[in-house]
Amino acid sequence: RLREQRSPGRAAMSDFNTDIGPLLADIVEEAGRLVLPLWKSGLEVFSKADDSPVTEADRRGERLILERLETHFPGVHVISEEDASEFGAPDEVGDRFFLVDPVDGTKAFVRGDPNFTVNIALIEHRRPVAGAVCAPASGETWYTQGGHAMKRSVGETGKPVQARSWPQGGAVALVSHTMKEDTLKALHDKNGFDATRAMDSSIKFCRLAEGSADVYQRHGPTMEWDIAAGHAVLEAAGGSVLTPEGEAFVYGKADEKFRNGWFVARGK
Repeated sequence: RLREQRSPGRAAMSDFNTDIGPLLADIVEEAGRLVLPLWKSGLEVFSKADDSPVTEADRRGERLILERLETHFPGVHVISEEDASEFGAPDEVGDRFFLVDPVDGTKAFVRGDPNFTVNIALIEHRRPVAGAVCAPASGETWYTQGGHAMKRSVGETGKPVQARSWPQGGAVALVSHTMKEDTLKALHDKNGFDATRAMDSSIKFCRLAEGSADVYQRHGPTMEWDIAAGHAVLEAAGGSVLTPEGEAFVYGKADEKFRNGWFVARGK
């Protein structure tokens, strides 16, 4: 099944509706419920070809997501992290495709940190037009709907969230746990934030989207499936994800094996 999903394709329905965030939210939440019991369970960690970690949680979550996407969106190409790692990223991709990361922040997942996420994004013409991010450990889900960003917790209905304007004297930068001191100083000199908060995974985009932080600048390596869903949510909340030069951040970089360059994510 995984190999079948790797061929470029078109949606079976010509009137494809891109306002699918709530459905994607249902899927990432279902995958989140599947992987959550494996968190803090001492499960075995394997190494992929690039020496990054993978667990049974990644594999189970991806299998479920691929099955759900094939059911609801037959024929739409899906690029998913573990499939790309095992079989290689495709050499070409169409104008419409999904990006899937079943457990973003696997290192955090393994060490028992709650900031891991499940991610699905729909890309059209190189831009993220719909997405959903679930944080299983906290029971939070962020997703796009009707041109807005929404958030819901377990047992609650979704409510709109919005990125905040830069708060003078109180701006918060989100950084990775592994950021070096000199890199952090350079970012501070450039952005002028007042405090930092370290966390892993695409949840950083969601914290920007809900207005609890202000900037996340990334210099380290990421892949398209790591950030696309969070990018969709943040833009719907009024924020932005741009290159350091201020240009649009695009997807479908098959010639670069779907690797990302540096980017800056901001609230308003």
